[in-house]
Amino acid sequence: MTPRATTPRFLRRPLLAGALPALLLLAACDQQPSLPPTAEYGANPTLPAPHSSLIPTIKVADAIGWKEGQTPKPAEGMEVVAFASGLQHPRWLYQLPNGDVLVAESDAPPKPEGASGGLRGWVQGLFMKKAGSQTPSANRITLLRDADGDGVAEQRHVLLTDLFSPFGMALVGDQLYVANANALMRFPYKEGATDITEPGTKVADLPAGRNHHWTKSLVANEDGSKLYVGVGSNSNAAENGMEEEENRAAILEIDAATGATRVFASGLRNPVGIDWNPQTKQLWVAVNERDEIGDHLVPDYMTSVQEGGFYGWPYSYYGQHVDERVEPQKPELVAKALKPDYALGAHTASLGLTFVDNPAFGERFQNGAIIGQHGSWNRSDPSGYRVIFVPFTDGKPSGMPQELLTGFRNEEGEAQGRPVGVLVDAKGGLLVADDVGNTVWWLKNAASAASLGAPSAPGG
Repeated sequence: MTPRATTPRFLRRPLLAGALPALLLLAACDQQPSLPPTAEYGANPTLPAPHSSLIPTIKVADAIGWKEGQTPKPAEGMEVVAFASGLQHPRWLYQLPNGDVLVAESDAPPKPEGASGGLRGWVQGLFMKKAGSQTPSANRITLLRDADGDGVAEQRHVLLTDLFSPFGMALVGDQLYVANANALMRFPYKEGATDITEPGTKVADLPAGRNHHWTKSLVANEDGSKLYVGVGSNSNAAENGMEEEENRAAILEIDAATGATRVFASGLRNPVGIDWNPQTKQLWVAVNERDEIGDHLVPDYMTSVQEGGFYGWPYSYYGQHVDERVEPQKPELVAKALKPDYALGAHTASLGLTFVDNPAFGERFQNGAIIGQHGSWNRSDPSGYRVIFVPFTDGKPSGMPQELLTGFRNEEGEAQGRPVGVLVDAKGGLLVADDVGNTVWWLKNAASAASLGAPSAPGG
């Protein structure tokens, strides 16, 4: 018997199209008692009893994009400009040693025939489109160059094309690694180059198929010998069976030379943002947790990653809280499930993660982590839709989040933008990929003269 999650019976049967709006309205009205926002953050978040409804709560901000001249709202003492606009669903960012910025313009790949998830998947797909996702993927990596250092990229070049829903990127020596949705690829790179025409080499296959979660984040270790890839689950809570979850809901360690792959850590439902903590040299990850058991469950989180560690999915959440939807259970795994370090709010879709390691970003934002919160869909009151900073002390989170960039939703609740990847660049500014606003924003400390310094000449 394979693990399953309970699904309302009517969602497994044909549903008259005319009944759908009423059912969705019913879901939006099925609210639960509210918790203060701080209760969902920190090392010990409040975890209320699970709450299931007839159909999932669905409340998605309509994606409208930014009007001319509009920007998100920066924190006090910060300034924001559009580093590059007119992109096609920019999701992830990487900076090369010469200052050039790479952006993955990407969206979900087509699902194989018969893997759409039935009516439930169809309904969810409609709302993802409403939220600005499920557009045709550009399947490219674009190079942005800000040669004069003013925070605006005056040059734009297509570095790589004909990829397969690319996401994570990492340069090791003269080799650029790209994590497609189905494979880790390697391409030769010359410093200062604005395009790569040589064919790539496949380093290792990555789990694909249904691709309920398709993004594959990527980071290299210090000497470049190992690559770490975040791979999300193929389901919400194992409803498609554990056969589809092999090497998923995990961080994979891949040998750069041979492509040999092993599971480094598991039970991580959808590990996306991944970075090294500069204070402790530990690997950290931001994880999207499961849906459909209440507005306040389960908090997304960030955590240090222990080699061989198991973090609960699908059998338990936030340590050893059993998810009773999953059958059969595995109490022996639940017993060793690790509690995450820091909760990031339920359904915030905390996708981006980067550590601050540049004094030019401002003294009050040193030694902490920045998280891009893409925004909720399975919640009565929207959450996320912002970029936050979490302070650290001695290598561990040590306080409530502070807002860095807000205003992604307007007064009508529409999404002008949705932040995804975040990256502190060499100039000490923060780059933010906004996949609804089709913009990369640059946030800087207004008082820092260093943030205005021009980078070294491209290629030098």
